[in-house]
Amino acid sequence: MSQTITIDPVTRLEGHGKITIQLNGEGEVEDAHFHVTQVRGFEKFAEGRPFYEMPSLMARICGICPVSHLIASARACEAIMSVRIPRTAAQLRRMLNLAQMVQSHALSFFYLASPDLLLGMESDPAARHIFGVVAAKPELGRAGIGLRRFGQHIIELLGKKRIHPGWVVPGGVTEPLEASKRDEILAMLPEAYANIQLALAAYKQIADTFRHEIEVFANFQSNYMSLINEDESIEFTVGALRVIDSSGNILEDGILADGFSDLIGEAVEPYSYTKFAYLKSLGYPAGSYRVGPLARLNIAKTMGTPLAEKELAEFKQLASGPVQSSFHYHHARLIEILYGIEKIELILADPLILDKHVRAFAGVNRLEGAGQAEAPRGTLNHHYKVDENGLITWANLVIATGQNNNAMNRGVLQAARHYVKDGKFTEGALNRVEAVIRTFDPCLSCSTHAFGQMPLVLTLLSHNGEVVDRVIR
Repeated sequence: MSQTITIDPVTRLEGHGKITIQLNGEGEVEDAHFHVTQVRGFEKFAEGRPFYEMPSLMARICGICPVSHLIASARACEAIMSVRIPRTAAQLRRMLNLAQMVQSHALSFFYLASPDLLLGMESDPAARHIFGVVAAKPELGRAGIGLRRFGQHIIELLGKKRIHPGWVVPGGVTEPLEASKRDEILAMLPEAYANIQLALAAYKQIADTFRHEIEVFANFQSNYMSLINEDESIEFTVGALRVIDSSGNILEDGILADGFSDLIGEAVEPYSYTKFAYLKSLGYPAGSYRVGPLARLNIAKTMGTPLAEKELAEFKQLASGPVQSSFHYHHARLIEILYGIEKIELILADPLILDKHVRAFAGVNRLEGAGQAEAPRGTLNHHYKVDENGLITWANLVIATGQNNNAMNRGVLQAARHYVKDGKFTEGALNRVEAVIRTFDPCLSCSTHAFGQMPLVLTLLSHNGEVVDRVIR
């Protein structure tokens, strides 16, 4: 007989999802899938809209990483306009994107993942949430809240809104930075540095206790992709794409946004509304790859800032080549937060950061354009086609979650085979299978949309398809 167990609170994911685990006749795990259960329609919504509206429209895809969509969309529009934005505008966009990265990574690590990491995978589900973390580890709880506030307040200072700011537009940004706002951001830096140093120290103290999870949390060889600068330093806003294999060999390099569609294909599986991106040269699924913090740190040769540089060197000691276990996404996020804080400080020291020239103007000079940027979860690519009046005739968006989709499914299967025994699983085992997904921090808001409650459902199926157990979180 099937059994339904309800666990409160709702699982720590951003969006709707479901996991199914398929058993064979001996009760062993034969297959497992992560299902994204709602459809996204933004590509169709955009048709017929003026291209210059696209950044603000595309920002509505997500409330967690709207800035990355703003930037990728604006860059696609600038390709249609055939313009180069002013240098100061580029610096201000970079700072905005880094602030979003800091607040989003803080949300992922402290609010969604730290209940597992700091309280334990087997801890009481009723207390396994951010409030439980604050009660048990108040200094770390405050650090997480502080880092998220730091990033959000910078977004608000620059864009006048914490969520969906309209400040990034085709051609640059709408307003220059004021000296008073620069000084306010500078005054927040010491607390931000203290909070991230505290978090890094705490994580390193406990990381070794999760060595068993590290072994089975999407720990396999794969390809990786991210933006990178010409000096091989990490990049979030400009740069070109590099793809490496599981040994660190470069497969593709110097890929600009207009070359993305020649590089990447999108497969469809019947169990998910989110597509599965892959390298066309390798085919599907062999050409699947990972994006996001783990990929960026595996690809980057340098961080370009002194404190994060030391952390990157330590991170790369985790493996002789690319770091393969997706459990290490958590560590990579903390390093990127530190980098973001350092880089924001450097940008504010730019003598031209208060320059008033922050926008270029033009009309339709090309009928097609693409733009790309690094979101907290990985690479975004926006690709638009317009008519002579500048109205969108076609749009395609490749989202980070779709690029990690195959790895998430492989990770769920790997963990399920390890933790589900004889057709049974404990609550702690279930939490670990879920936690594999949380390492990727998928933004199901980006890749899908739906109204109402946001559950994750795990269904255990027998070899003949009967429901053995079902858990709603």
